[in-house]
Amino acid sequence: MGGFYCGAVGGVEVEEFGLGLPSYRIATLFTWQGTAFTIHALPLGGFIRPKGENDPTIPGGLASANPWKRLVVLFAGPLMNLITAVVVFSFLIASEGMPVTGSIKIDTVSDNSPAQVAGMQAGDILLSINGEKVTEIESAITIIQANLDKPVELLMDRNGEEVTLTATPLSSRLKSEGALGIGLGYPTRPATFVESVSGGFMITGIQAATIVYLPIALIQGAIAPEEARFIGFKGIFDMFDVAVEEDVTTRQEITAVPTGAPAPRPTNWTLNLIGILSISLGVMNLFPIPALDGGRILFTLPEILFRKRIPSEWENMVNGVAMLLLIGLMLFVNVMDFVNPAQIPTP
Repeated sequence: MGGFYCGAVGGVEVEEFGLGLPSYRIATLFTWQGTAFTIHALPLGGFIRPKGENDPTIPGGLASANPWKRLVVLFAGPLMNLITAVVVFSFLIASEGMPVTGSIKIDTVSDNSPAQVAGMQAGDILLSINGEKVTEIESAITIIQANLDKPVELLMDRNGEEVTLTATPLSSRLKSEGALGIGLGYPTRPATFVESVSGGFMITGIQAATIVYLPIALIQGAIAPEEARFIGFKGIFDMFDVAVEEDVTTRQEITAVPTGAPAPRPTNWTLNLIGILSISLGVMNLFPIPALDGGRILFTLPEILFRKRIPSEWENMVNGVAMLLLIGLMLFVNVMDFVNPAQIPTP
């Protein structure tokens, strides 16, 4: 959308605005002012196809525009992805509130878990474990992990009344399930507009910096390769499937809660996933890789700095080879998703 807007304002004609990654065109929704609005087979993100994208001899096209206009159009797409992430995370903060540190809230209790057997409920405030006061989630997890397969005494605040429960964290449970089967969080208060927006920018910035640092972390050995492997379209669809199912389930559980009983907090995995994918698309597209926006920006800079343009034949050849390599990489990643599916975290 950003590229479409900047292209139109900058006088660059846009031939196609596509929903999804450029692939097989499923349908043309409509045509407006010479721009075809289409749907493509790979439903992730979107793209624009400006007129004369690779041919500077075509008047009114992208390649024939001055370098500053091309730079603005190329930056606009990734920037819009990052702005989308800021909006998503700002909305999540506004709807979920700001965490209040100093006490720990039980957000979720899994079915047939040690926590459920012991009588723990969503909404309980965890005060202490084995007599040791806990105010931070990390310290609570540390104590629980240090007492696997041993009964622990949990002091809870339930609607202003102190309740003592005994539960046994089990080492036999999967890591993704949790030894007790609880989701921990902090109590929240309503977030102001400034807090929501600034928090959206902060989360987007941290996630973007993490993606940029990822190659360095791999080289340094700080992250294992299997923990940072690419996920193909199958893996993304699987993640969305899990996220949507979890969001729907938590909302159904809320409607089933008896009147007056504390309701569990609904999850927002789908929106979180949309925000994270938007950041990934925005940052990855700015990497100086030929065929991506960042690579095209790299070819534009010499014309701005030295007033000498790299021959379009060279640029098109490099971008064409890079696109073939990227398609090959995508095919390989998708095959690996079927052979070795990505581990989808569960609460």
